[in-house]
Amino acid sequence: MPPTTTASSGQQPGKSGRKKGRRARLIVLVLVLALVGAVAYGGYWSVSTVRASFPQTKGSVELQGLSGPVDVKRDSYGIPQIYASSDEDLFMAQGYVQAQDRFYEMDVRRHLTAGRLSEMFGKGTVDDDEALRTMGWDRVAKKEYDTKLSASTKKYLQAYSKGVNAYLKGKSGKQISLEYAALGFVNDYKPEQWTPVDSVAWLKAMAWDLRGNVKDEIDRALMTSRLGPKQIADLYPQYPYSRNKAIVQEGQYNELTGTFEQNGSSKDNGLSGSGGSGTSTGGTGTSTGGTGTSTGGTGTSLGGTTGTSSSVGSGTAASVLQSQLSGLSEVLNNVPTAVGVNGQGIGSNSWVVAGEHTITGHPLLANDPHLAASLPSVWYQMGLHCRSLSSKCQYDVTGYTFAGMPGVVIGHNGKIAWGMTNSGVDVTDLYLEKLSGDGYLYDGKTVPFTTREETIKVAGGASKKIVVRETNNGPLLSDRSDELVNVGRKATVDNAAPDRGDGYGVALRWTALDPGTTMDAVFAMDKASNWSDFRAAAALFDVPSQNLVYADATNIGYTLPGRIPIRAKGDDGSLPAPGWDPKYRWTGKYIQQDELPYEYNPSRGYIVTANQAVVDKDKYPYTLTTDWGYGTRSQRITDLIEQKIKGGGKISTDDMRQMQLDNSSEIAKLLVPKLLKIDMDDKEVRQAQELLEGWDYTQDADSAAAAYFNAVWRNILKLAFGNKLPKELRVKGQCLWVDPVNSTGPADETQKVRECGQRDADEAQPDGGDRWFEVVRNLMNDQNSDWWKTPKGVGDRPAATNRDELFKRAMIDARWELTAKLGKDIDTWSWGRLHRLFLKNQTLGIEGPDIVQYALNRGPWKLSGGEATVNATGWNAAGGYGVVWVPSMRMVVNLGDLDKSKWINLTGASGHAYSAHYTDQTGKWAKGELLDWSFSDAAVDKSTSDTLVLKP
Repeated sequence: MPPTTTASSGQQPGKSGRKKGRRARLIVLVLVLALVGAVAYGGYWSVSTVRASFPQTKGSVELQGLSGPVDVKRDSYGIPQIYASSDEDLFMAQGYVQAQDRFYEMDVRRHLTAGRLSEMFGKGTVDDDEALRTMGWDRVAKKEYDTKLSASTKKYLQAYSKGVNAYLKGKSGKQISLEYAALGFVNDYKPEQWTPVDSVAWLKAMAWDLRGNVKDEIDRALMTSRLGPKQIADLYPQYPYSRNKAIVQEGQYNELTGTFEQNGSSKDNGLSGSGGSGTSTGGTGTSTGGTGTSTGGTGTSLGGTTGTSSSVGSGTAASVLQSQLSGLSEVLNNVPTAVGVNGQGIGSNSWVVAGEHTITGHPLLANDPHLAASLPSVWYQMGLHCRSLSSKCQYDVTGYTFAGMPGVVIGHNGKIAWGMTNSGVDVTDLYLEKLSGDGYLYDGKTVPFTTREETIKVAGGASKKIVVRETNNGPLLSDRSDELVNVGRKATVDNAAPDRGDGYGVALRWTALDPGTTMDAVFAMDKASNWSDFRAAAALFDVPSQNLVYADATNIGYTLPGRIPIRAKGDDGSLPAPGWDPKYRWTGKYIQQDELPYEYNPSRGYIVTANQAVVDKDKYPYTLTTDWGYGTRSQRITDLIEQKIKGGGKISTDDMRQMQLDNSSEIAKLLVPKLLKIDMDDKEVRQAQELLEGWDYTQDADSAAAAYFNAVWRNILKLAFGNKLPKELRVKGQCLWVDPVNSTGPADETQKVRECGQRDADEAQPDGGDRWFEVVRNLMNDQNSDWWKTPKGVGDRPAATNRDELFKRAMIDARWELTAKLGKDIDTWSWGRLHRLFLKNQTLGIEGPDIVQYALNRGPWKLSGGEATVNATGWNAAGGYGVVWVPSMRMVVNLGDLDKSKWINLTGASGHAYSAHYTDQTGKWAKGELLDWSFSDAAVDKSTSDTLVLKP
């Protein structure tokens, strides 16, 4: 789950609203950072100045507040293992050590979560701060700390803060980080003391980027301007339960007991009456308002016949809704990314294999969360060890955590191991709100807003005051967009919706905006010793909802935690709902833990979670979401495990690693046989086509066939779908001549209008993920579907009237696209030349002159893998081939011998740009290698390079 303003590929995710201000800020910093580049030449900043912020890793340091000495042992990669004699000393030392390596990252994160980025970076981040203040993450975190968290958790958070502040004591900015020295030339910013709430608030950022289907809600609604209900349904197909297995296969909900039971039974009758099951999967166009007719107007269908818009929110006019949701999408995109690419494409792999199928005779557990690439990596590796386990000192745990947060989030202790993947359950809803000067409409009455005033301090400029308004459904995100403030003033509505007055607003209902107990869950998991303890800890893990896989020396398990709302009957959360109608408010009830799906020691001997459906829909009464991942990765992992088992083999730690690196393209297996049957006239294109002959569908970095196939796939998506989507979903700056929205059939050339895309490249559609795999699979046997029809292209690019003609056109376009990008000689082509990873420093390295990029950023790396591949080096097909998200870490835990476990991080332990540990793991990560993961005292001692003693 990654840092604040993450960077990914060569093209940046949607932060366009901040670019102008950020660019101006960076220009001011050019001179400063140029001096950094001159270090090697004896420039203004000497080598000693640059190294001033490097951590002390040997000798001893006195820390006021410790009750006894603490040892910090670092291996050759700078990964720390901490040894203490009390819980408070352990977590105080964790705060100190993380601040040594990553305080600048921690500081930016807390300014993000508090909506205070402008205090560091000036006016360029004011819009971000406004959106973040409106949601009020830090306010919720403070309530969480004050009212929800246990006394022991508060004690640990306080100890952690004490450690961070002990590190900060007496240090100037340049002694903490090079970036502070640069900022000092622009403003007088000084780091503040760390607080427990700063740590808790980061959980809100993590939850935001793992929040579920808000973008899908918006996209489906935006599609109604050009597509009818049937076409939208085509683009959001049903989950393929029969082909791609759900996570939980050996259990179901028992209506008689009201619990989920493994190998239990349930009655078929009455399932639809158990809150929230809903009636439609996303995109069918049925009304969430119940009483509405069409949202107005007709859209041009793909075949030239009239398409009817779908209804959203009791007959609200389409022109109002389109403007609102387009503006809201921009607001959401401009919230700085914390752990992913604004919720798009976030996935992960985690699976566990029982001892009966492993070489060791004990379980093996693998995990690799797929998140936006960042520098430094979001993950921080470390071990937290009590010298002797007792009531005074309860922890002996190692794994991955976040800089700025105590404890370990993913990893193992001496008894159990666990991994996480995003469940994708729907815990957010958008509500259209009828606003007036006095309040908002609810149940036929005007209700006053809940309001508060926020002051945003701006480095180098005047402060800005904003008023945050909330309805009974949540904060009005629409207040943060000028377009949304004025929306609908000229629009009309039909009689089914309330009079527009000053327009409609859009409010957000989200479980993370209520105080919760996830921080308690982290500490509880860290010391759990068995399945019962782990399930009890999972019950506290309310947001974000994650798939949790479990293993101990003899058992494996899975459980779904989370605060998951039970919606009103008929509301599946797939489209924005009418806030004025009480029927669409959340019921206030949540699915109880004993009702949530789980598995323990299933008979098949393994459990795979990779963002697929949690449980078959006919085995469960509640709607968890209408927008699962479509199971491509999970089924491939399942197939690899079963191939090994059915072949009579036993699975090793290295087998698990090799599975993590699987580069097989499932969409290529479907399409290549069809592509090879197409007769190509052009010898140059035929030469490229021949690359696919005999190709094993493996997307290795040096594969020319993978490069060509992915270019063909990208062009299929563009021709069949991308060019037919509304401008709000297409790539910014890509312009098309299209039929007017209100036309009733194909327009002649003189009637067409020019429309340019509005989405940033990494957020646009079609993104090419496995939802699009399923879309194309469902259309493959319909040769004459309207989706396959596309007009003549530039030059002699042919029009298409059926599937094979469109495929032929895509093969031609792909050949000449790669000729432009990689050269005419196909012998020089390779997937890695297209599919590159750039690592960019989380703030000052995002934009600016070359010297800034050189000083702070690293890369590129040519990567294998691809979209919806187990080795999920994701790319957005609408925007290009650059790597957008990655396996942010990889681990394999060996429950037979924990010292034989393996791990790797995307970058390194350090956030200091010139440290030896800035990116020292990246090269091995790119090759698919793993590092030894020491746990026992003897193994840690053997791997230790430096030891620092913290003394009272």
